[in-house]
Amino acid sequence: MRAGETLESLFGDRWIDVARFNRIDRRHVRPGTYLKVPKRLEDIKDFTPMPSYYSQVSNEEKIILVDQPEQFIGAYEYGRLMFSAPITTGEKNNMTPSGEFRISATRREHRSSLYFIEGTHIPYPMNYGLIFHTSKAGVMFAIHGRDLPGYPASHGCIGLYDEAMQKKYYGYPRDPKLEDAKKLYEWVMSGYPDTQRSRILEAGPKVVIK
Repeated sequence: MRAGETLESLFGDRWIDVARFNRIDRRHVRPGTYLKVPKRLEDIKDFTPMPSYYSQVSNEEKIILVDQPEQFIGAYEYGRLMFSAPITTGEKNNMTPSGEFRISATRREHRSSLYFIEGTHIPYPMNYGLIFHTSKAGVMFAIHGRDLPGYPASHGCIGLYDEAMQKKYYGYPRDPKLEDAKKLYEWVMSGYPDTQRSRILEAGPKVVIK
């Protein structure tokens, strides 16, 4: 990327496909950023590396599959992929746990007690939180909205696009469009009354992390 270039200016109405293919958000596409782009943009239309059908979970009403090597997540109903999204998982020294878990609680709005917006004392927002694991040391892991820089960068949680949060706290992008954290949250919460507060789920969707 060169100075003055944006995903929109380079790729037009295909910019979302390019962003998803690179697992990156618009705020992190800066001068000097290298992007992977196929010769034919048509080849990454509605890109996802997740299988359209996952026979091993065909008896599960809802299940979330997290593929860490691919940095992608898939939401399945009876084995059929309903939607998928790029993610960022734990960095080298803060790995995301692998295995089978279950969404046990949700938090539509939440702020970190440990981490802050860069250069401020504002607690980092972790909205649309889906809590799936608490370690023996009391560390809580969740799927939630955050920045996507194009590589594993979290402290162990699983992050999805939340451009509305970025506009509010960083002022960019001016026209939020990527809202995968909200979409996944609403998919999990369909069938439950959403009070926009914390909620305990007795039998939330299973989460399989590879």
